[in-house]
Amino acid sequence: MALQSKFKVDPSFSMSSMTDIVFLLLIFFMLTSSFITPSGIKVNLPSTKGSTVEMQKISVTVTKDMEYYVNDKKIRKTSLEQELKAKLIGNEGVVVLHIDGSVPTSETAFVAGLASHMGVKVSLAVNPE
Repeated sequence: MALQSKFKVDPSFSMSSMTDIVFLLLIFFMLTSSFITPSGIKVNLPSTKGSTVEMQKISVTVTKDMEYYVNDKKIRKTSLEQELKAKLIGNEGVVVLHIDGSVPTSETAFVAGLASHMGVKVSLAVNPE
């Protein structure tokens, strides 16, 4: 008497659902990692103990040679206010200041004063200790 089952079990394993999960995780990590965009201009940021991460839409950079950049676009100091007004139309958020450690404090106060006068939050980018 031969005992055989009517249903045969297929020993192969389908990897399609596993690859779907891996691709979804890959897309998730790619999207979340692009929220913090470092400035492309090299500046020597000051160090501090307490620092938080801010969502930046507008970045103002002042190099040690007193060159001004708004979102990696080089501008003159005299046109900084007009450039900030143009970038702030319809934008809410934080103006992040990337200011070299050797730049005088008066320049930091000048840029921060311009941004706060326009009614936006100002945050200073620093290196954590």
